[in-house]
Amino acid sequence: MYSLERSHLATSSKTIRPRLAVPVGDPAGIGSEVVLKALADTEITQDCDITVIGSRSHLNETYQHLQNQPNFTAQNYVNPNELPIKDIDLQSHITIGTGNAGSGEASFTYLENAIARTLAGEFDGIVTAPIAKSAWKAAGYNYPGQTELLAQKAGVEKFGMLFFGKSPHSAWTLRTLLATTHIPLRQVADALTPQLMTAKLDLLVECLERDFGIKQPRIAIAGLNPHSGEQGQLGTEEQDWLIPWLEQERDRRPQAILDGPIPPDTMWVKPSQAWYGAIDPTKAHDAYLALYHDQGLIPVKQLAFDRAVNTSIGLPFIRTSPDHGTAFDIAGLGIADPSSMKAAIQLAIEMVARR
Repeated sequence: MYSLERSHLATSSKTIRPRLAVPVGDPAGIGSEVVLKALADTEITQDCDITVIGSRSHLNETYQHLQNQPNFTAQNYVNPNELPIKDIDLQSHITIGTGNAGSGEASFTYLENAIARTLAGEFDGIVTAPIAKSAWKAAGYNYPGQTELLAQKAGVEKFGMLFFGKSPHSAWTLRTLLATTHIPLRQVADALTPQLMTAKLDLLVECLERDFGIKQPRIAIAGLNPHSGEQGQLGTEEQDWLIPWLEQERDRRPQAILDGPIPPDTMWVKPSQAWYGAIDPTKAHDAYLALYHDQGLIPVKQLAFDRAVNTSIGLPFIRTSPDHGTAFDIAGLGIADPSSMKAAIQLAIEMVARR
């Protein structure tokens, strides 16, 4: 399934403008707002064909609600009536700012619809607005996140969450892959294995070449423990298997430079310097492999919070997403920043075009 679908999508992307599905996420959150703001930017929409997947009536209600906010400016929003929308009527009342089983059901249905249409060849990629995992659970859907549903529906077992951000200060690109994702911290050490690390590194190397044109990558790989274990004094995982695994991977991948295991507290120094233009960007790495969620995402959000993008790698189609949540606390106030949504759309366009 993977090779057939990927071949079809790659062929279609060369013959038409990138066709992107944009499910609006949890309708009680800021998803609808950032979508309407992002699609008002003609620089975003001129290079692709975008179809919004959601409830037309809810989008219109959201737009009318935002019009009544004191900071509303018409040119910052696109009127939903001007958008191509795959209309999926909501079956329950939605209260802006309050996620519940109804909003979870809606966001799950939007994404499921987008995946089915993309696998059928109607779209080349998906740009997902944020969902609330708690609302999915309340609706009876027990998935750690959108990534896992995407992988299941696409029929792939090897997949990963790669976070991307392009610096406005130096134009340097930060790429961070997580080895483990949405699991409790106490489970991380048990979840990490040489087999898992090899699978993630395979995905990362393939993605760097296929989606970013980097054939001889420099990749930094984090240690697990403080000071990368300090020769077993602060944890033994590095000595027991991470260092031997890394030596084997260096032999397997002569085209790549694999640095590590780098102490987690110092691995992010050069990326920070490259982000702000304090060093030559070539002194930083092409990508960073973090071993668990916060180890990778604290620096990503510190540097690129308003423009970071999450892209799911290993799928037979492109999927990107803004790297923020539903922000129920500010939903409906008209103050949500669409920068990350814009960056997610732009990255999807570039990745579809390269494939």
